[in-house]
Amino acid sequence: MPTLLGQNQYGKAENRVVRITRDGGTHHIKDLNVSVALSGDMHDVHLSGSNANVLPTDTTKNTVFAFAKEHGIDSAEAFGIRLARHFVTSQQPIHRARIRIEEHAWERIPAAGLDRGEHSFVRKGQETRTTEVAYDGEQWQVISGLTGLVVLNSTDSEFWGFVKDGYTTLQETRDRILATEVNARWRFGWTGAAGQDVPPWEESYAAVRGDLLGAFAETYSLSLQQSLFAMGSRVIDNSAAVAAVDEVRLSLPNKHHFLADLAPFGLTNDNEVYLAADRPYGLIEGTVLRDGAEARIPVTD
Repeated sequence: MPTLLGQNQYGKAENRVVRITRDGGTHHIKDLNVSVALSGDMHDVHLSGSNANVLPTDTTKNTVFAFAKEHGIDSAEAFGIRLARHFVTSQQPIHRARIRIEEHAWERIPAAGLDRGEHSFVRKGQETRTTEVAYDGEQWQVISGLTGLVVLNSTDSEFWGFVKDGYTTLQETRDRILATEVNARWRFGWTGAAGQDVPPWEESYAAVRGDLLGAFAETYSLSLQQSLFAMGSRVIDNSAAVAAVDEVRLSLPNKHHFLADLAPFGLTNDNEVYLAADRPYGLIEGTVLRDGAEARIPVTD
């Protein structure tokens, strides 16, 4: 039976580029992990081995570093957009470019009494910022996000009224610790169409992060699913003030905290001492959409 070539793409993955911008004695740092994926008229290279339409992956790597020098890195989103536009518009066989970026954040180390300038940094230990830019020559799709943002409410969370069968041992609770690691992606309504303003990417990231944290902290939660919907809804409801978000995809592993059994020691545990279990864990995932928007963020990737 004949075989057919399906979807395909190629590029250079995980290009670690660090860009230092020197403003006199004050330095600014951008630390990115950039992955490039290109697709288009690539049948011949798969079917006959002809490389006539292939831009080498080594060239895509070089472009990432050259663009960091020539254009700087104002934001991960802006850098990804610049790269995607370049690959699609400069190479006729390339019809679509997808740029994925992880950003590792740094903050300054104060150095009192020194006059050598501000150039010492410590790596931030919380979330990793993510960006995915896709361009097909006509429309843009920008999905920003974060991973690894660990949050905890020590009260204002319950879990009861759930289904019980012969294998259920979990006890209902009216007061529990609710902890999770927020992994979120959000898709902007911006597509590059005429009349659309380019979102302020840095300000938007800070606003969305703040909305996610605010909704988690302020929601009296009867389930992690309820918190998920509240977090996604707040991002969409508030985003218009900075840059409209049409879709939020959240993956929230439940970081379980179980009351430690202190009875063998003659001690009463009044919601004070917990065993933090890292696995297995409940995994709560869901998408929140602006009314009328389509779901475009992949459920699995």
